[in-house]
Amino acid sequence: MFEKIKKMFLGRSSNDLLEAEGESAKKQVRYTMRDGEIVETDSVFGAWTSGDIAQMRAALAEKTNLVDRHFLLMSLVDKTYKQRTDDPELEKLCAEISEQHIQEFPEIKPALVKSLDGILPRVTTFQKYATLLTEQNNFDRAVEVCEVAISHGLHDGTKGGFEGRIERIERKAAKHSA
Repeated sequence: MFEKIKKMFLGRSSNDLLEAEGESAKKQVRYTMRDGEIVETDSVFGAWTSGDIAQMRAALAEKTNLVDRHFLLMSLVDKTYKQRTDDPELEKLCAEISEQHIQEFPEIKPALVKSLDGILPRVTTFQKYATLLTEQNNFDRAVEVCEVAISHGLHDGTKGGFEGRIERIERKAAKHSA
């Protein structure tokens, strides 16, 4: 990695480096690793790392790599989920983006695994959306979301995993219908 950074500046004079540094400071240039390469971040990266819902929503239509797409969708779900009880519009947006993320996840998953050296991270969209659906008494869809997560090999970070989550949802559904 450091060799790549060296190569970026190889052959430049100290004046060139100072000028480039000044330009970078003006433009707030940021870099990240994607597919083993150091690349300049794009506006989607900036949006999902900003934590700003409006900025993330605006970035939804922008083209980007699948890893940043994943983190944009998951970050937007996380932010709207936290504020769902305060604003019904954010609850609705949380559900919409969750559905979108789940629909796009089969395409995103291989890129995510590749970028993380074969490791599939926890994807909080599935657990948060299952909880939201349960709160809305949409038990069947909540179970489906958990089953999709299981089919992707995901874990929700709890002792029982998504399997235990399904059991809890089914108990709530039984109480609700009784």
